[in-house]
Amino acid sequence: MVDVGAKDDTLREAVARGEVRMRPETLQRLATGNTPKGDVLATARIAGIMAAKRTPDLIPLCHPLLLTHVTVDAHLDVATSTVQIEATVRTVGKTGVEMEALTAVSVAALTIYDMCKAIDREMQISAIRLVRKSGGRSSDFVSD
Repeated sequence: MVDVGAKDDTLREAVARGEVRMRPETLQRLATGNTPKGDVLATARIAGIMAAKRTPDLIPLCHPLLLTHVTVDAHLDVATSTVQIEATVRTVGKTGVEMEALTAVSVAALTIYDMCKAIDREMQISAIRLVRKSGGRSSDFVSD
């Protein structure tokens, strides 16, 4: 594990995004709440938040952090037949929260897949990426 003891505590934030592509009929069922396992988007949001908090248990050598803020948003994009997922994670600490944001998006996407696989086996999880980070010694990062 990298020694971050000499680094200053700073406000750090990371935003990650990803998507789950599915058949239009599947997306419509999500929109109406007509899925066998219940409220898919609400469950995915909770799963993503829980995942961000458990990142050091999942990623080897990842520092355990006291997270001060985690949000996971998921919305339906009818035009592309996707669920768009975005996670924002903040902390005040010595190391960034990029892995926590990426883990939140990944687990939210996997949860959507799990809850819908009985009605759509062709779903695809894709485009999981870091879109913004700030804080620390390195310069801020923005990509879209």
